[in-house]
Amino acid sequence: MAKTKVIAVANQKGGVGKSTSVYCIGAGLAQDGNKVLLLDVDPQGDLTKMLGQRKPHELTLTLSNVMNDIVAGQESTEHPEIIHHDEGFDFIPANRTLSAVEIGLVNTMSRETVLKRYLDGVKKDYDYVLLDCRPSLGMLVINALSASDYVLIPVQADYLAAEDMAELIGTVQSIKRQINPKLKIGGVFLTMANETNFRKDIVKSVKENYGKRLPVMEAVIPATVRLAEISTADKSIFLHDPNGRAADAYRNLVQEVMDIGEKQRIKSADLSR
Repeated sequence: MAKTKVIAVANQKGGVGKSTSVYCIGAGLAQDGNKVLLLDVDPQGDLTKMLGQRKPHELTLTLSNVMNDIVAGQESTEHPEIIHHDEGFDFIPANRTLSAVEIGLVNTMSRETVLKRYLDGVKKDYDYVLLDCRPSLGMLVINALSASDYVLIPVQADYLAAEDMAELIGTVQSIKRQINPKLKIGGVFLTMANETNFRKDIVKSVKENYGKRLPVMEAVIPATVRLAEISTADKSIFLHDPNGRAADAYRNLVQEVMDIGEKQRIKSADLSR
């Protein structure tokens, strides 16, 4: 089996469609025959709720438990925290207890790599692991980036949101230098685009502002009512509205995600010539 790709989806700005994107990318990868694991790395538990666990605070086994076990040196070969979803992928839920874990990490040895140590024990069973990061640049996000091969950055399709990326990019570069030298920015993709956003102008603007430093993905996720319904529909856009614009956009994005590794290899080869 090809090497597992661990991908964090991160932006310190909230409301940019991170959880929806993680769900739809994960479901799309699974539809293409990949073994996929999604991790909710956000105490708000939005992804967990989307995946059918409507009351995440009542769950007794979540990401909090396994991170606490790693800190305590109690790594397990059994993984009852992993839940199988009807759309063909696995996931690990989160709830508000993850906030306490984040606070506790401050006093932990090798605190930036607790999540990586957990994933090193489970990722061998998967082609892709996707991490839904909380909207911050705190210790949970640092853990997610330290465990990842790539980070995808969803950006709401307006000019101001595009300007907010500088701090996240700085954090990624810092983690690459200090903790995780293999970390790369896989791509920036635009979300919540509607016709009044002058979509082509915004894509052009993002490419002009960031294209020399960052790969800007071609797929643009539209703002549609059907996509907004995902948070309570208990199904991905591919089942909820399979013939709609949003499903088409996510299919294109999934293909780009699968192409990321190949593009990076080609780019590295070109640079070494």
